[in-house]
Amino acid sequence: MTNITLIMGDITEQAVDAVVNAANSSLLGGGGVDGAIHRRGGPEILAECRALRASQYGRGLPAGQAVATTAGRLPARWVVHTVGPVWSGTEDRSETLASCYRESLRVADGLGARTVAFPAVSTGVYRWPLADAARIALSTVRDTPTDSVTEARFVLFGQDAHDVFAEALRTLESGH
Repeated sequence: MTNITLIMGDITEQAVDAVVNAANSSLLGGGGVDGAIHRRGGPEILAECRALRASQYGRGLPAGQAVATTAGRLPARWVVHTVGPVWSGTEDRSETLASCYRESLRVADGLGARTVAFPAVSTGVYRWPLADAARIALSTVRDTPTDSVTEARFVLFGQDAHDVFAEALRTLESGH
């Protein structure tokens, strides 16, 4: 079973086996977590992302899927890139968001990663409501079996996000 932990901090500073990047489908960097990971990780990450685009992801990485690259200069071994869905008030995209976490764990597991740091996927510019995103993220990670992953660390930017995830984790653990 994967142990879930919550911390407030900077995901680019996490000494873990794999850091999950809330990427955009181009895999070529962007804003938020994606931009921070590319800036801190250095050109090695972008080079591997470009190679992925030139091979199997010519049209970009579809939402809900995940793929790994080197972590470059990050204090991690790998970056697992996943593309979250843009939140919609008229279309339920919850399964795609859950798939981001399941697929990221599957990829990390395939690499033999024991520790994985996750951001709150889709909660930034993709506007997913934080409480709903926390519920989906935490329940999906809790319910996804892994062979090697022993810790899923949610690295939350700011007290509000940490508080929302902490409340969602309490609710999940109490079974309500």
